[in-house]
Amino acid sequence: MARLTKLAGIKAQIGYRRRPGSHSGRPSLVIDNTLARQFDVEAPDRVWVTDITYIRTMEGFAYLAVVLDLYSRRVVGWSMQSRQTSDVVLQALHMAIWRRKPKSRVLIHSDQGSQFTSMDWTAFIRAHNLEHSRSRRGNCHDNAVAESFFSSLKRERIRRRTYKTRQEARQDVFDYIEMFYNPVRKHVRNGMLSPVQFEQQQILNAQGV
Repeated sequence: MARLTKLAGIKAQIGYRRRPGSHSGRPSLVIDNTLARQFDVEAPDRVWVTDITYIRTMEGFAYLAVVLDLYSRRVVGWSMQSRQTSDVVLQALHMAIWRRKPKSRVLIHSDQGSQFTSMDWTAFIRAHNLEHSRSRRGNCHDNAVAESFFSSLKRERIRRRTYKTRQEARQDVFDYIEMFYNPVRKHVRNGMLSPVQFEQQQILNAQGV
């Protein structure tokens, strides 16, 4: 738990509209929308989606970045920080790689936010043998699974709390993701199993158990 907490910086831009004045500008590289809304994936660690949102606290905004595996809808990486920089998304992706240790190339899909068009992001993608897919400009439906996660987080937890500090928000997000969403929260797409239960069930099925 301590290592996960350390890896999880803090970056939240969840469920709320984007902050005024935070525009991504033109992307530095032309990246195809390879995912093309093909959200049903037949094996783990083939396609991940990532996005960033913000959470209001009495100290100011906290920023949350997440990485989800489309196979099970499991949050495989996340990070929260007090600034909206490329580092917060890189830390989330680093956690995903550390946790899952993919054996083949993973397609990572994002929107066109500035964090996902930075030189640091591009270099990290190349260094870790990942393939980048990017939503079309202004089309949130291209990254609907990540948007859906943020909507659930806001509806089920964020809107019900008033956070005095960013650390308090970080702890609550940790509790939601690691103690509820991944191991407990049921998904229709998973046959009413949680992401963790779904992955475990598929392993047992493959073993003929």
